[in-house]
Amino acid sequence: MKPVLLGIAIAMLVSACATTTSPTGRRQMVGGVSQAELDQLGAQAFTETKSKGTLSKDPKQTAYVQCVVNALVAQLPPQYRGVRWETALMVDKEPNAFALPGGKVGVNTGIFTVARNQDQLAAVIGHEIGHVISRHHEERITRQMGAQTGLSVLGALAGAAYGEGAASTVNQLGGAGAQAAFLLPGSRTQESEADIVGQRLMAEAGFNPAQAVDLWQNMMAASGGRSPQWLSTHPDPANRIRELQRDAPSLSGVYQQAQAAGRRPKCG
Repeated sequence: MKPVLLGIAIAMLVSACATTTSPTGRRQMVGGVSQAELDQLGAQAFTETKSKGTLSKDPKQTAYVQCVVNALVAQLPPQYRGVRWETALMVDKEPNAFALPGGKVGVNTGIFTVARNQDQLAAVIGHEIGHVISRHHEERITRQMGAQTGLSVLGALAGAAYGEGAASTVNQLGGAGAQAAFLLPGSRTQESEADIVGQRLMAEAGFNPAQAVDLWQNMMAASGGRSPQWLSTHPDPANRIRELQRDAPSLSGVYQQAQAAGRRPKCG
């Protein structure tokens, strides 16, 4: 009986998911949860992260980060432009940042030690937003659901309507699980893709895409040539810098068009 039930559960999961293409053309399996549920998880993880940290009270730094975020999200696909993007600047020496479904962006003050101008900050935040618009969080949750077997899968997918199953999965991922599901590093494939998407996004917003190279060089220098812990699943530092250097010239035209169109961010 158990193999039959498990087969039914897997069939329900597969039928609820869909194969789509990412912004770079990569095939990915998504659909484990609805957009509303993703947004719910994003908001929950964002709230948890803020509650465990200390929000910056520096109005200039906060406005600086918000300015960069606003310039980037203004160039997102239509389905993301209507989202009210919320930004939190947290006092933390670790040079880190993240973006979550539902329009949530978190930045540590430590990022200013490596992102030394607005273009380099845009490279960091563009990379993180790249994860969102590439549906990496949804892809990760769909993969986690597929990896669950036995009663946990059956429980998550039980019910006459798939929406109830998705809600159960969201509940299972609730609490501290939301942070684990959303804030742990993605796969190297996802990280490389976020580099590509983020570098193009910053160019479209009027930030110099060549500065993405300088940012990661600063990041590696600050960590003594080693990849920081939060970049542990990213591509090899030397390889990622070479890839960013490779793509920067092809994006110079995008950057120049943005500048000609009046997209000249003056964030600080």
